[in-house]
Amino acid sequence: MTFWSMKGKEEHANHLRIVLSVLAEHKLYAKFSKCEFWFSSVAFLGHVVSKKGVMVDPQMIEPVKNWVRPSSVTEVRSFMGLVSYYRRFVKNYASISMHLAMLTENEVSFECTDKCEESFQKLKTLMTTISKGCSI
Repeated sequence: MTFWSMKGKEEHANHLRIVLSVLAEHKLYAKFSKCEFWFSSVAFLGHVVSKKGVMVDPQMIEPVKNWVRPSSVTEVRSFMGLVSYYRRFVKNYASISMHLAMLTENEVSFECTDKCEESFQKLKTLMTTISKGCSI
């Protein structure tokens, strides 16, 4: 169970009491060994949620840093799938990724041009940058 309060520990404790009592009224109980309390941030679906906002989980960006230049359509699709999950954090994502996306079209032969390489490197750089504190 994840429960979040932005206004302080007292309000958080009060809300937590309310939630637990409502659960108990309906004969639902939280297994405390699976609960975490009093954390300032929580990792959830590849994001870190805190009072600063929603940020990219740095652990999810690690594979991008180490990604080698794609040499097939399958590798491009795999890379694009990972980075597009975080596209909301990348300004002008569509225009930056356009040359890589064109490689995945059905009737296009795979030819990684300088523009594709530039897109790939720029996306890797931007993804590394957003993992250091960009939030929405």
